[in-house]
Amino acid sequence: MMKPLIDSPPRTMMEVYKSLPEGTLAELIDNQLVMSPSPLAYHQKTLQKIFRRLSENIEDTGIGEIFIAPFDVYLDEQQNAVQPDIVVVLSANRSIVNPKGHIHGVPDMIIEILSHGNKDHDRVKKKALYERFGVKEYWMVDPETKATEGYSLKDSAYSSLVGETGKFSSPLLGIEINF
Repeated sequence: MMKPLIDSPPRTMMEVYKSLPEGTLAELIDNQLVMSPSPLAYHQKTLQKIFRRLSENIEDTGIGEIFIAPFDVYLDEQQNAVQPDIVVVLSANRSIVNPKGHIHGVPDMIIEILSHGNKDHDRVKKKALYERFGVKEYWMVDPETKATEGYSLKDSAYSSLVGETGKFSSPLLGIEINF
């Protein structure tokens, strides 16, 4: 006799989220499930370039760890699980990383590569979410123009960082990333 695929229906949106197939491009933001199409080529190229530069400065020096999407970050265990494009967890905060699972807690830095059809999702909704949860530094990169927009958390609110084209300077990491 075959075992049923679902023993009991999910009771919460977090249970629905956790039951999605691996690799599903979805996030749970304030208890609302948000689905995304797969990213375009120039999005992925920008992601690769930034990841390589960060890896040289973060992973190779032992300052911390970097994760790229799709990878779940549970900001809380009830209503908020996101899949940022790039996540930086510094060594002092490493306890939030489950080596056999996901991140459960607030990363130090998040970078989102803006998607063509839904830039406001990252600029408004996710920016407010990351600010509320206390992500120390948040960067958005437009893969078409290479313009960067950054924010640093000060007194529980984001203040703007200098945005540039094809690079960004992280006060948190003390480095400049060219891509």
